[in-house]
Amino acid sequence: MKFQWLNESEITEKDNRIEITAPAKSDFFRGSADERNGAAPMIAENAPFYYTEIDGDFVLKVRVSLKFKDTYDSACVMVMKDMGCWAKVCYELTDFGTRAAVSVVTKGDSDDANGCNLEGDAAWLKVCRVGNHFTFHYSTDGERFYMMRYFHLPADPVMKVGLLAQAPTGDGGVRIFENLTIEKRTVENIRAGE
Repeated sequence: MKFQWLNESEITEKDNRIEITAPAKSDFFRGSADERNGAAPMIAENAPFYYTEIDGDFVLKVRVSLKFKDTYDSACVMVMKDMGCWAKVCYELTDFGTRAAVSVVTKGDSDDANGCNLEGDAAWLKVCRVGNHFTFHYSTDGERFYMMRYFHLPADPVMKVGLLAQAPTGDGGVRIFENLTIEKRTVENIRAGE
């Protein structure tokens, strides 16, 4: 698959490992936020997104890891129709001081939903598409995945799908993506991701 950039950044690719540098104050988020507490600005669209275009249903899995330093530091997977219609699932350092699987769905404005708190510097993320329906899943071992979000996007047949590196409040750093797989297939049970 051919990958390309939206907001190009430093990248290293070797074997099954992709390292992308998240610049300082980089994010994807659209909507109101409380800047007094260091939250993301109203509109941020400057995080590096390394993506391919996929026609139809798919399943993406990847192991993400990073050295957490600043609030909202994260490695993410994003699906995008356009700048006003996209969704991302992240392994993130939350504003509660936890490491969690977090999701954002944007249809004009962004929402923000913290999922389960996890331990360690790494997690597996999975995205499934069936038509205009999507699910985000997480795993600690890459074997057993748990659904964290089921949602609908007014999607086009061809969507941008790929890796997002962000540091909304901090100085940035390297985000690591390993063992990336993208299968063009339709899952039988989107909630189970199988």
